[in-house]
Amino acid sequence: MPATFGHGDTSWFVHDRFGMFIHWGLYALPARHEWVKQMERIPDEVYERYFRHFDPDLYDPELWAEAAANAGMKYFVITTKHHEGFCLWDSRLTDYKAPNTPAGRDLLRPAVDAFRRRGLRVGFYYSLLDWHHPHFKIDRFHPLWNHPDRDRLNRERDQSKYAEYLHGQVRELLTQFGRVDILWLDFSYPGPDGKGRDDWKSEELVRMIRELQPHILLNDRLDLPEAWDFKTPEQSQPQEWVKVDGQPVVWEACWTFSGSWGYHRDEDTWKSVEQLVQLLIDTVSKGGNLLLNVGPTGRGEFDERALSRLAGIGEWMKHHGRSIYGCTAAPQDFQTPPGCRLTYNPATRCLYVHVFVWPVGELHLPGFAGKVEYAQLLNDASEIKMSTGSGAPAGPQGGENSTLILHLPIRKPQAVVPVIELFLK
Repeated sequence: MPATFGHGDTSWFVHDRFGMFIHWGLYALPARHEWVKQMERIPDEVYERYFRHFDPDLYDPELWAEAAANAGMKYFVITTKHHEGFCLWDSRLTDYKAPNTPAGRDLLRPAVDAFRRRGLRVGFYYSLLDWHHPHFKIDRFHPLWNHPDRDRLNRERDQSKYAEYLHGQVRELLTQFGRVDILWLDFSYPGPDGKGRDDWKSEELVRMIRELQPHILLNDRLDLPEAWDFKTPEQSQPQEWVKVDGQPVVWEACWTFSGSWGYHRDEDTWKSVEQLVQLLIDTVSKGGNLLLNVGPTGRGEFDERALSRLAGIGEWMKHHGRSIYGCTAAPQDFQTPPGCRLTYNPATRCLYVHVFVWPVGELHLPGFAGKVEYAQLLNDASEIKMSTGSGAPAGPQGGENSTLILHLPIRKPQAVVPVIELFLK
């Protein structure tokens, strides 16, 4: 990475592993997807009704922070401005902001303060797109993309003036809220009828960001191949540790509970607690972080579907967080058994076997024999007896005597995903 861009400090990030994404804006009122303005081609004058009625009277960021902390999350990233252009903070550069709605106040600062009090690190999402700004050129993602007078409308727009606005707002975010640990800029789509680095003036933007907060972690969506600290696969799970030019890199999967980032009243493909815990485990087993999204309602609450899942994840993390925090992919000489995932803490030299499919009686670990000093269930620290050979199938690391046999209780432990902690020799 060129020295002119610099690096953020990822050490805490790859230790903490688990964060909360929050998508909140005017789109919580239509409650049918955060891209509703674009998908339904809603003109500004109609979308304005959500601005006039945005009144989150039940907003209590202390409850948000409590839910995140109890779920085991260690950082949060909130949409300071999404594609609709609406700002949660009291920006001096626009009137399209929360203080000018019935909310009547800055909604970002109380969230920052509440999450900090709970010990979570602070991350800001800021949309590069802006469907409200008068100088943002109409492109293929804009609500007016098929407007019959699009060319005429664009002649009246100056993208460089929008870039100046973008830079100014990022400067506000990085100078008015204290230390910001993550900046999530979203997103570039270069090519015909798109926007990329030149439209955002990305190089100038990155240099400003690094000057203001040199430690900050920057995502990979500015259309600059070198100027990022972590990769961001979205709503898809990599099959292995994410690599760039053949080398593993710092990465974070971002996922929703369902199919929408913003609050969606009628969306009903919500993942179960078991699926979400497995998603977290699978991510860490491949050296990654998980950023799990909540879309608060128009009244400012996490709805019951989100709260119940956060509580379920928290119950699992209470007893199994040791297999997540400070952990990463297992060393390559440890083969993952079928129906399981492995995570590894290099500081404690503990290997964690997450059992997605609980076997009857025994779990065979080819190649593990002679490498494990002690085994226990993580949820209650109860011993798991071990043996080698004795009818165990031969594994790729050697014959049957290289296989470690874990003698498991017949009944699955009371955990959505049981974990066996192996203390290595």
